[in-house]
Amino acid sequence: MPVPHQLRRISPTVWELPVSYKEGMRVPGRIIATEALLEAMEAGVFEQTANVACLPGILRYSYCMPDGHWGYGFPIGGVAAMDPNTGVISPGGIGFDINCGMRLVLTNLTEEQVTPHLRQLVDLMFTRIPTGVGCTGFVRCSRTEFRTVIEQGSRWCLDKGYAWPEDLEMTEEHGCFGGANADAVSEKAIERGYDQIGTLGSGNHYCEIQVVRPENIYDRKTAEAFGITIPNQVVVMFHCGSRGFGHQVATDYLQTFLRVMTTKYGIRIHDRELSCAPFRSPEGQAYFAAMKCAVNMGFANRQVILHRLREVFSRVFHRSPEDLGMRMVYDVAHNTAKLETHQIEGQRREVLVHRKGATRSFGPGMAGIPECYQETGQPVIIGGSMETGSYLLAGEKGAEATFCTTAHGSGRTMSRHQARKMVKGQKLLGEMEQRGIYVRSDSYGGLAEEAGFAYKDIDLVTAATEEAGLSRRVVKLVPIGNIKG
Repeated sequence: MPVPHQLRRISPTVWELPVSYKEGMRVPGRIIATEALLEAMEAGVFEQTANVACLPGILRYSYCMPDGHWGYGFPIGGVAAMDPNTGVISPGGIGFDINCGMRLVLTNLTEEQVTPHLRQLVDLMFTRIPTGVGCTGFVRCSRTEFRTVIEQGSRWCLDKGYAWPEDLEMTEEHGCFGGANADAVSEKAIERGYDQIGTLGSGNHYCEIQVVRPENIYDRKTAEAFGITIPNQVVVMFHCGSRGFGHQVATDYLQTFLRVMTTKYGIRIHDRELSCAPFRSPEGQAYFAAMKCAVNMGFANRQVILHRLREVFSRVFHRSPEDLGMRMVYDVAHNTAKLETHQIEGQRREVLVHRKGATRSFGPGMAGIPECYQETGQPVIIGGSMETGSYLLAGEKGAEATFCTTAHGSGRTMSRHQARKMVKGQKLLGEMEQRGIYVRSDSYGGLAEEAGFAYKDIDLVTAATEEAGLSRRVVKLVPIGNIKG
């Protein structure tokens, strides 16, 4: 795609849209990308980055990460920090799948030990972890109990025996955003979510068995600190969020904000998908409390999936999860808004950071990450396609330039509809198995949507985050087994 002629290069990985690019821009827009990634971005990415720069209270810049592509309101990969006193909160800057996120789990097994059992593992995972649109989980939870879940997140899972205490330590915010209030959530949202705990869902959500091969280790010392200590070590990564519950929370408040944004607060925007309300307003605070409930649902969902994974591996290898070394590396969210303290014009200030398809990347020594990662920076998990692999990275101090944020995935290059037209899911399934990747999917069509060619090159995206100083590569993770919705 041709890039806007107004775009100017600030550094090899930073490109700026000036405030003159679009009427109403309060700050410049900044795209973090190499030249090759920039030239492949859709025109809509630049327009959406500029639209975000028009929002009241935005600070410093409107950002887009190297995996950026067109999204709802914000580009996917969009980041913006607002002054909490003068700025707004926007569901379009968080996403419908609130706290869609990544979790990475170790084992002390090697590829050689797992390969003979791979089909059994993947088949059992597919049986034990529900996938697909509308799937329901094994956790029998009343609507009343679900209200407790969404206020407590992973703490509820610990109380119910679905978590180890150290799982919470290895989860962003210990698996619970404080201030969640179930009273801010609609009954329709409760109805959509109460039976979905422990489910993957559909789309680009997956649970994947991966291998760390010696040639794919970039930083051996950090890899060892993260628990990667064995040649050809097997790990498990999964990607999912708050399911229909988070989608309904976003839908409810988008409609609320559209009603009050102009008539009550006099806010005018370029794109109705950026409907918003002042953060300190009653409507803004209600959404913030409801969004936190969806965040906590996402954490609880991934925690119960981990519980199921431990059961599967224990059953196949006839050893306890503890004996198999199935401890967490980390769980990190994307699609959130958080109050954090950052350096703004030489002063430490509390700001509201919107991350839409973007991942927190706290560097060494920062508060809020586990003690064992203080020297390395937090683990950053960037998922790629089911064909090409994913990355484990570490947070860098350079990410302070982007409010401690980095990319979250490889980023799509085409629509799901386009991908389905280019390949048949059944054919893709066979081709992957020939390459040593065994996949179970709820839908051939859904599988085709997630073909590797539908995504950017994960190697280029992660290299760009490293060059920009946002996160550094530690290991590449190669898929050998996968379940998808």
